[in-house]
Amino acid sequence: ALRLVEELQRRELRVADVLLKEIRKNAPPPFITSSLQQAASSALGLSPARTMRIAQKLYEGVNLGHGSASGLITYMRTDSFFIAQEAREQARNYILKTHGPDFLPETPNQFRSRSGAQEAHEAIRPTDPARTPASLKDILDDWRLYDLIWRRFIASQMAPARIAQRTAEIEAIGGADTGPDAFLFRATASEIAFPGFMRVSGQEQRKKEEAEGENGAEVEVLPPLEPGEGLDAVEWLNDRKETQPPPRFTEASLVKVLEENGVGRPSTYAQIIATLLDRKYVDREKRALVPTDLGLKVWEFLV
Repeated sequence: ALRLVEELQRRELRVADVLLKEIRKNAPPPFITSSLQQAASSALGLSPARTMRIAQKLYEGVNLGHGSASGLITYMRTDSFFIAQEAREQARNYILKTHGPDFLPETPNQFRSRSGAQEAHEAIRPTDPARTPASLKDILDDWRLYDLIWRRFIASQMAPARIAQRTAEIEAIGGADTGPDAFLFRATASEIAFPGFMRVSGQEQRKKEEAEGENGAEVEVLPPLEPGEGLDAVEWLNDRKETQPPPRFTEASLVKVLEENGVGRPSTYAQIIATLLDRKYVDREKRALVPTDLGLKVWEFLV
């Protein structure tokens, strides 16, 4: 590495090529139990058990001041992406009215459930898509989880986003006193050409905030560059890196692995993790699940 850095310091940098490409990003499917638990953990810091308690309240009904309780979401223990025709039409009408025809796909988005999924229930969605989170913010204690579910459902019925990618290929060229090595460096930046579903999912706003950030490592913006243009190297970085062991499971990542390996059902993911914690087989350290001495002994005995 040191030899290569020394070699590069004697060379000149030149833009070899600038490549332009547009990629489509399709809308995500609506939530099922496992993906809701993972998203609520990542976005809101909620444990699977707490997520399911809040979802149960939203499903059973909340008094919105009309005298009787209204169920705000469909049944929250499901592994099916099925959406009722009526709900899909309501979502499409809302998207057309609020965001315009460009944001509406010609044919409704449909998602295929995993093999072995039980199709008895719909995906998790708002019972009335016209009931926006903003309209419930002042009267709903569990507003943030409803907001997550509502946004994901509306986004699932929207047009794909289009992302413009610009890649600069930079070569290091040298004279007679440099070695035979050929170097090519590549940098890619992307910007949203058309937000599509990201307008509702919140990703468009996050992308803007990242672009406006002051931390150089996070800003994904390339200056205007032309093929053949010369560049100055500000600094050559030479870092020693090591491969890291896989991180411990969080509650969200454990739910994902349970689902992938066919352990448990949507109705039992949260209970499995709660049982491990209640029996002191694992402890929470920050967000990680760490096996206790008791947990290790139980594992050794069972194996």
